[in-house]
Amino acid sequence: MQSFKSTSILRRFLQKSRLVSQSRSFCGVSSHVIIDEPESTVLVEGKASSRTGILNRPHVLNAINYSIGSRLMKLYKSWEDDPDIGFVVLKGNDRAFSAGGDIVSLYNLLKQGNFQDCKEFCWTMYSLVYVIGSYLKPHVALLNGVTMGGGAGISIPGTFRVATEKTVWKRLVKFYLF
Repeated sequence: MQSFKSTSILRRFLQKSRLVSQSRSFCGVSSHVIIDEPESTVLVEGKASSRTGILNRPHVLNAINYSIGSRLMKLYKSWEDDPDIGFVVLKGNDRAFSAGGDIVSLYNLLKQGNFQDCKEFCWTMYSLVYVIGSYLKPHVALLNGVTMGGGAGISIPGTFRVATEKTVWKRLVKFYLF
C-alpha cells in the first residue's frame, strides 16, 4: 500500500512538473524549470531561542534546487554564530518534506552542456550536508510527507529526525545510509 501511494504521488509530481515548465534562469543559465527567488524558497520562523527553516516549493514537493541550498547555507552559518539561538528546526511546506534534488533542472543544464553550474549545484548540496552533519547546535528535521534522496541527505546528518505517520520514505535513501 505504501509503495503504491508513493508511486502515485511521484506520478502526479512528474505530471505537474511537465505542465508548469517555464523558461527561467538557473545560475545565470536559461533552463525549463521553475526556479524561485532565494528568499521565497526557504521561509524562516523564529520563536524564542529556536529558528525554523521551511522548505517552500510545494508545487514540486519541495525539490531542492540551487536557491534552496545556497539560502540554507547562509542561514545555517548565521544561526550557528548567533548565541541567542539554541536549536534549529528544518521542515517542509505542505505535503512533503523534500522529494530530493531538482533533477529536472540538472538534466536541462546537462542537456545544454552547462557542466559548471551542475558542479556548483552539487558542491553546494554536499557542502550543506557537511554543515548540517557538523553543526554545533541541535538540528531537528521534521519529516512529514514525501522524503527522498536529497531530502534524506539534509535530514539524516542532523542531531534528530522526527518522522510522522504521513512520512513516505523511499529506497533511494539507502544510498545515504550505507
